[in-house]
Amino acid sequence: MDDKKIIELFFARDEKAISETEKKYGKLCRYVASNILSSREDAEECVNDALLALWNSIPPDKPEPLLAYIAARVKNIAVSKSRANNAWKRGGNVQIISDEILSSISDGHTLSEYYESRVAGKVINEFIGTLNKSERKVFILRYWYRASDKSIMEETGFSQSKIKSMLARLRARLAEALKKEGIIV
Repeated sequence: MDDKKIIELFFARDEKAISETEKKYGKLCRYVASNILSSREDAEECVNDALLALWNSIPPDKPEPLLAYIAARVKNIAVSKSRANNAWKRGGNVQIISDEILSSISDGHTLSEYYESRVAGKVINEFIGTLNKSERKVFILRYWYRASDKSIMEETGFSQSKIKSMLARLRARLAEALKKEGIIV
């Protein structure tokens, strides 16, 4: 079923919208959540929470594309769950986003401040648009899906050293693009 029909089901308050969304995007959503969380059960819970969030937000929201909308929900829920699971009081540490990318763009300000300004989001999207296919794939796998080096190696066929050097060059290029737009790196 295509996204338009699924969204129509949400607007009609037909519960089939949930099952169709899960059927179409469930596997990808579980992949996103499991790359952030260490527990399969927690990942499944995040997907279910995201489906409930969709039910509660559509309508009035009319997301386009639906995939990006649900993937962002799953990722945000999984990050929140990871924070809760790894809170200092439980003896863990909190990792909101990969330290590699955070160190490339942070000067003491929070990443959310940059996103709230929308300037960094625009610059990052434009930056991703300039990447060739293999660079884009590695960048997205690491920083959107939070894939490990091993997963990226399996997905791309690149060696670990190639992945590490490619990511280092991409972070440097991203930092330069952010600086050009006046975002302090």
